[in-house]
Amino acid sequence: MDLLMTFIWPAMLVLLVLVPLSIVLYIMLQRRRQRLAARYSRLGFVQGAMGRGPGMQRHIPPALFLTGFTILMVALARPQTVVSLPKQEGTVILAFDDSGSMAADDLKPTRMEAAKTAARDFVQRQPLSVQIGVVAFSDSGFTVQVPTNDKDAILAAINRLTPQRGTSLANGVLASLNAIAVGAGQAPHLYSNLTPTPTPTPTPVPKGTYTSAVIVLLTDGENNESPDPLAAAQTAADRGVRIYTVGIGSAAGTTLHVNGFVVHTQLDEAMLQQIAQLTDGTYYNAENAQDLRKIYDNLNPQLVIKPEKTEVTSIFAGASILALLIGGVFSLLWFSRLP
Repeated sequence: MDLLMTFIWPAMLVLLVLVPLSIVLYIMLQRRRQRLAARYSRLGFVQGAMGRGPGMQRHIPPALFLTGFTILMVALARPQTVVSLPKQEGTVILAFDDSGSMAADDLKPTRMEAAKTAARDFVQRQPLSVQIGVVAFSDSGFTVQVPTNDKDAILAAINRLTPQRGTSLANGVLASLNAIAVGAGQAPHLYSNLTPTPTPTPTPVPKGTYTSAVIVLLTDGENNESPDPLAAAQTAADRGVRIYTVGIGSAAGTTLHVNGFVVHTQLDEAMLQQIAQLTDGTYYNAENAQDLRKIYDNLNPQLVIKPEKTEVTSIFAGASILALLIGGVFSLLWFSRLP
């Protein structure tokens, strides 16, 4: 917990001026009590009143009551401080290869629909502290949904995915990194070969900027478009983004019949393994829909320690009540009355 404290309603702290006034009033009342006791003692009404009283003990309950009311006044100002708490959070980008071969039906009903079903199950299980974005890539890459915890928006983005053209793994990675940047409140800073070079050149992002972000890169084919996938993976690694690569199909290759066309698709497992290794991620191979669901089960966001400004009014209110109760108990036990 940070020692620095701020207040949501700082104007309420003006009530603290009552504390020194209460102390002055208490001292005045005690002196008046002593004068009266001394006067009655001289008149013979009080025998031995001076020196045989409770002494300093009588000041303890009032002091506890004053402490309790002081803490309560601070609580009325709604104090808040920075507290570091462990929580499950992060950003997950679901990057789907939407090339034409994803319409193949060797995974029922199709590769794309099986991938979408597994992704929807994953989204439904995530806490609201996890931001999820959706990216689609074929011969280019684009963000379908920026990272959000709005599950309806995420599911709607997944449902809109349909098979398109070729496969560019690098554009899928670059589009995912841009989505992460946008989700973090920054401007996109990575550009593919299909995007005009900006002027001026964007400022590079420091290494390790997005250590709580991961990309799930799902593809069923080999890379057949530029730029270089390994260069894009190195960019992700420099920013601390892990890439979990998911391959659908086999390295031997398969001939598929898609929409009346014969398509030969071959999974480049070596490339996907290198991408995962470069970014400290993991490569998975999914041969059926059940494998896909198991893969998503292993994609748990990290448990991180993040400092957050937290209101601590309840702590102060509880401390004030405790001080008042202790003061009341002492007063009743010692003097059979409340201060």
